[in-house]
Amino acid sequence: MEQTPPVVTVRFNRFLPYWAVFQTDMRQTMRGWTYRLWLLVTVLAAAGFLLYRVGVHNEAGMVRSAAAQSGDLFRLVVVGSLALVVVLAVSAVGAERGTVADSVLSRGISRHQYFLAKWHSRLVVVVSTFAALGVAVLVASYFLFKSDAESDLTAAGGLTAVAVVAAALAVIVSWGVTIGALTNGTVLGITVFWVVLYGAGFALSWLPEPWPSPDRYLDRLRFVLKGEYQSAGLSNLMLGAAALSALAAAVGVVGFSRRDV
Repeated sequence: MEQTPPVVTVRFNRFLPYWAVFQTDMRQTMRGWTYRLWLLVTVLAAAGFLLYRVGVHNEAGMVRSAAAQSGDLFRLVVVGSLALVVVLAVSAVGAERGTVADSVLSRGISRHQYFLAKWHSRLVVVVSTFAALGVAVLVASYFLFKSDAESDLTAAGGLTAVAVVAAALAVIVSWGVTIGALTNGTVLGITVFWVVLYGAGFALSWLPEPWPSPDRYLDRLRFVLKGEYQSAGLSNLMLGAAALSALAAAVGVVGFSRRDV
């Protein structure tokens, strides 16, 4: 009597295509020249700034607190690396405009998963890289500008300042990926994003308190580093950044799913 061979049931993990694109994009991003240039420029600028301020601190006797030095350095890192962060964000989907159709149609991944994988990948790379650099800057400032007195840097204030700047970068990356996914080409996406970015920054700079302004919050980082901040205000800022990032993702998912690839 012949026996019926057992039926093998293969279970397909619906998140496998998302995870594959996420891992691949992270590796490609960290091996790309844009990311390495951003990392190199940021490290060299931070090291040069610290060496210059240490020289002035020791030779000329111009004493400034470690919190003030770190606040100035955070501003330098954010403003100086903004252009390369924009390129990293916009190019997530925009640079692969010619191969998106093959990825979506031939690899069994939906447009939603493709966009979310790209967005999460660039978000993790940019935020984690800045967080590591920010912690390194705080440690260096603590020991270099400590002198004879106790440093005015606090651990809670330093981590809070890193979290605030990381939240702002998360908003920039989220809207950059979205604009890159909705425009035809990386150059056009970068141009549109710069117009939106500068327009939003200019509009926020004219709003009175307590509306957030990039310049005001960068200036207040020195006080946050000391631990002098209101938890409620920073909590609202973090929630606002999370809401703007989620809004950008929603616009990107809906818009990208309706575009021709």
